[in-house]
Amino acid sequence: MTTLLLALAAGAVVGLVLGGLGGGGGILAVPALIYLLGLSPAAATTAALLIVLATSISAIVAHTRAGTIRWRTALAFAAAGLLPAALTGAAAARLPQSLLTAAFALVAALAAVRMLRPPRPAASDGPATGDGPAASPGPVPAGARPGRAAASGAGLGALTGLLGVGGGFLAVPALVGAVGLSMEAAVGTSLPVIAVNASASLVTRGGGAAGLDWAVIAPFTAAAVLGAWDGKRLAARLSGAVLQRTFAVLLLGVAAVMGADALL
Repeated sequence: MTTLLLALAAGAVVGLVLGGLGGGGGILAVPALIYLLGLSPAAATTAALLIVLATSISAIVAHTRAGTIRWRTALAFAAAGLLPAALTGAAAARLPQSLLTAAFALVAALAAVRMLRPPRPAASDGPATGDGPAASPGPVPAGARPGRAAASGAGLGALTGLLGVGGGFLAVPALVGAVGLSMEAAVGTSLPVIAVNASASLVTRGGGAAGLDWAVIAPFTAAAVLGAWDGKRLAARLSGAVLQRTFAVLLLGVAAVMGADALL
């Protein structure tokens, strides 16, 4: 019963973060699965991919209805990350557990530092892009940099496959900076990218998912999906900057704990 309650509570927090910030759930799911629910780092990253995939698919439905997904851009980003996600997903099970933990701690710390920086003004991606769900896919915004966008997509795929994180905290800034989307469109567009990368990584991890404790994963995932809807309502009431800073401080704490664990 204690394990079930912990899985539900941790999943709800992950969902709130995903719903409130449009990313970051996976980077909290992994430490929760390791330190609260007793999974190994390799099992936790595989489980996190399943959780991220389920929550992303759920969020895609809502963002499609809202018209915030730019499908052509999402497919281009996903294509760039597909092979890296598959390769690093296959490699993850063969790496030392301490190395995975240390890498995760580093990524969490870098993400926190990035979130604490003052935000850049977001570019507009108005109707001229022609890339909304109600229209046929059109070109990416005029300010897009294809080389940088491809590199960002590949890096995101590699990170998803290796560490089991969705990478929304990296995908959203990349879609704003490299492609020129508005923040709202970047959040929606990142979701199909995350779903594709997570799927590719899960396929190459082979039977890794078969050995997971589904009594932990199922309630965790269900709570995350439901929590994401509450997170959207929370984001509407609180300042996005406050939510982001709070999450960044939490990430720094996670990075410190996992870094110490990897070194000791």
